[in-house]
Amino acid sequence: MVAALLLVTAISAIDPGPDVAVLVVTLALAVVYAVGLRLGDRPRLVHAWGALLSLVWVGLVALTPMGVWLAFPLFFLALDVLPRRIAIPVVGGLTVVAVVGFAHHRGAWEFGAVLGPVIGAGVAIAVVLGLRAADEESERRGKLEERERFSREVHDTLAQGLSSIHLLLGAAQGHVRTRPEQADSLIAQAREVAAANLVEARRLVRSQGPADLAERSLPEALTRLAERVDSPATEFRVDGEPRALPGGHDVALLRVAQEAVGNAVRHSGAARLAVTLTYLDHEVALDVVDDGNGLATENGGFGLDSMRNRITELGGSFALESTPGHGTALAARLPAGDLQ
Repeated sequence: MVAALLLVTAISAIDPGPDVAVLVVTLALAVVYAVGLRLGDRPRLVHAWGALLSLVWVGLVALTPMGVWLAFPLFFLALDVLPRRIAIPVVGGLTVVAVVGFAHHRGAWEFGAVLGPVIGAGVAIAVVLGLRAADEESERRGKLEERERFSREVHDTLAQGLSSIHLLLGAAQGHVRTRPEQADSLIAQAREVAAANLVEARRLVRSQGPADLAERSLPEALTRLAERVDSPATEFRVDGEPRALPGGHDVALLRVAQEAVGNAVRHSGAARLAVTLTYLDHEVALDVVDDGNGLATENGGFGLDSMRNRITELGGSFALESTPGHGTALAARLPAGDLQ
């Protein structure tokens, strides 16, 4: 916009006869403006540049009424590069210069000449402040989402691992005197879980994905998850032909499986647990079913909310069915594109 208005101003200074002063000041304004585009993020230089640009513009306004029209892009420029407490008074000053410039060149005060710059300044302030507010709100929401994501990862990885360590060491303590070999085996398992937790913690700090998916496919990671469960007896099955899934789907399904299996181990009292991963034409499905006490509920706390949110955020569906005395069934579905 600035370049176009400068060009129009220069053309008006040439026809009908060249106005050398206007052409020189217009060229100077163009040069100052172009230099400012290369300053980058250097506040002191930007502020000095803005002051110089404004002074050259005032000189142009004094020479030609065409210079007044450049006030409008200058409004947005000031609001963009200056802090709010400084930008609004500067826009007010530019507005006064524009109004006085109109009156000077027309030889009289006109209502339209006053109202135009005032409305332009008001619109510029409203637009820029509105955009800033939207950016701040977006940043705030982004921080909240990141905090929620981090909490979810901690719950689904570190908390699950610590819970498993607690259970394993508790079981080992009960066998120390009567079955020392069994106690040693349980302690060794606890050490393995602790080592895996340490790896997960490091990857979490680095914002990396699950360690189980770093070198394994989703079916392989779920197989390993099932193999690590001593009780209840856990079976993992894959139906359909495994294939690559859209970004984030593997992580979401693995985390849901880890949480569901962990809940079954800690709370269900089940004798059997079945985990099934099914690749369908247009979706992938995860089912976790146990024959436990069936006391899980849809309002079961952060863990269920975390699982549901992971799936729904990716456009999928999440369902939980639990009947007292008859076990619990969890089903997660994610869109997976057409079968290749």
